[in-house]
Amino acid sequence: MDISTEKIAEMVKRAIIEMNNESKSAGTKNGGIPIGVSNRHIHLSQNDLETLFGKGYELTPIKELSQPGQYACKELLTIVGPSMRPIENVRVLGPVRKASQVEISATDSYILKVKPPVRESGNIKDSAPIRIVGPKGVVELDEGCIIANRHIHMSPGEAKEFGVSDGDYVDIDVNGRRRTRWFDVQVRVHKDFRLEMHVDTDDANAAGIGNGFIVTIAK
Repeated sequence: MDISTEKIAEMVKRAIIEMNNESKSAGTKNGGIPIGVSNRHIHLSQNDLETLFGKGYELTPIKELSQPGQYACKELLTIVGPSMRPIENVRVLGPVRKASQVEISATDSYILKVKPPVRESGNIKDSAPIRIVGPKGVVELDEGCIIANRHIHMSPGEAKEFGVSDGDYVDIDVNGRRRTRWFDVQVRVHKDFRLEMHVDTDDANAAGIGNGFIVTIAK
């Protein structure tokens, strides 16, 4: 009996959900840290927001993200690199920032033909240039395109429990279908942070994991 593409996709989706639920059952009570998978996205300054959408424009929040005060927006934009092959429908995340920033994966960089450094979000000095195209205008960033480093958000109390401090680097064990270890993962501590490790789609796909999967700090 032939199985349709839609049926196969549903079976794969169900298997990933079951795998993630099994991981969650271990829970953070055993020293686990939930994963948040970050797709390509854009942070905008107010000036660049108005260039792209018009004077006085404000972002339209549609969904709160895991970290307090951060949200996904209705606004979608196109990014273009030296290859002139665009990547469309890139989500804008709010709120607005002092400087615009585009976060992509290594796979995206091959399409765009850009060479972004691996950086902590917000550290864009001497990073890759990128063009952002909106409905009302175009922004040419001389710097601002990065691949976000793997990092863990946690509160001061959680940091104490894990025995780490802000700015520390730890190794992470990923016991998914494609077992692996991630080295030099940055710890970021703030009173408003919620416990979660952020990786991009390349990392998640390589390890065969998704949102909510539980990883642990290597001993």
